[in-house]
Amino acid sequence: MGIKIAPMMVLPPLIFAGLAVMFLFGMNRDDPRALRSTREGQTAPALTITPLGAGEAFTQEALQNGQVKLVNFWASWCTPCRIEHPQLEAMAQEGIDIYGINYKDDPAKALGFLERLGNPYASLGADPDGRTALDWGVYGVPETFVIDGNGIVMLRFAGPITESILESKIRPAMEAAALSE
Repeated sequence: MGIKIAPMMVLPPLIFAGLAVMFLFGMNRDDPRALRSTREGQTAPALTITPLGAGEAFTQEALQNGQVKLVNFWASWCTPCRIEHPQLEAMAQEGIDIYGINYKDDPAKALGFLERLGNPYASLGADPDGRTALDWGVYGVPETFVIDGNGIVMLRFAGPITESILESKIRPAMEAAALSE
């Protein structure tokens, strides 16, 4: 007489083993926090933004002005945006063009944020209903896009830009964008 194993007794260990393999595979990916962008390598999506403050909102033509630039989605209510703000200020001081899109924010609070912390943006626009962010594939703020001089998205970075992110991701993408022109 042999021992009979019921199929229901084998199923849980097999499911567990399958989940363990999937978990290990997921842990060994290059950057598990990276969110893939379908926009990289394509022309930046159309802008449906309104002016914020005294200046005019930037246009699609500004994104294709022959210069490498950053497009930064931000909001005054966003704590990570406050964390990255000094880095944006430093980049603006270097002469890097940063275009700001204020995401689903109260205009008075957004302008107060910039008045208190400084305005690193070459031009500003507001995205009060989030339509532009949706078109660009934004998951949340802050998100920054490196755009080449022809308006092509070279990189999308989700999260606050720190000094290490600037050196490891943003600057290399900007250099690649400058070479692609």
